[in-house]
Amino acid sequence: MQWNQLATQLFGSSHGIQADDDFLHGDVVFEGQPITVVGTTNHAPIGVALALAQARVILDTIARHPKRPILLFIDTQGQQLRRRDETLGINRAMAHLGMCIDLARRRGHQVIGLVYDQALSGGFITSGLIADGCYALPEAEIRVMRIPAMARVTKLSEETLTALSESNPVFAPGVGNYVAMGGVRALWQGDLQAALRDALADTPVKDTRAQDGAARGGRKLSASVVERVLAAA
Repeated sequence: MQWNQLATQLFGSSHGIQADDDFLHGDVVFEGQPITVVGTTNHAPIGVALALAQARVILDTIARHPKRPILLFIDTQGQQLRRRDETLGINRAMAHLGMCIDLARRRGHQVIGLVYDQALSGGFITSGLIADGCYALPEAEIRVMRIPAMARVTKLSEETLTALSESNPVFAPGVGNYVAMGGVRALWQGDLQAALRDALADTPVKDTRAQDGAARGGRKLSASVVERVLAAA
């Protein structure tokens, strides 16, 4: 789904969100509630400039609009793989974006991520996976690492990883697998306004990723390991 079509379905044709190249931003009103919208489009690679532009909107919302909800529109192919961005410190810029989202949450802003098209690699890790709750459209594509890349990192064969992916969602891409693991809280289908309404009503959104993953069979041990670590602290 195109971002403008999504925005129109959620907020009407006069939604007020604008695109500056791949950068989306704007203030909307949903059923009387002001919301800051920020994100990306066109499968944007997240470079230094784009990461800092998103962070700036989030920090501005924290400063000017205390506790206003923030909605992340997510469509990214991951971090920008260019020498210029690596030299300028893309790792620090993306970490800054993630820290700004975390700060917003700590300051009482409900942060909701919505993968409406594509979410890959670090671009997803520093946005939707840091939000209070991340949601996705059914046709979205989500993955952090392709199996060939995973094979290079783990030193396991692609055949072994492909076989594991058939029974274990941790090794498999796809929006359904991220729902099973708890990374995606739920899919938004049908009435998108109703889906947003339900997400906003869950305030504050408790981070239930580990518990959801255990209940859905996608991450069977994460919740128990977290509890043991917290108990030992």
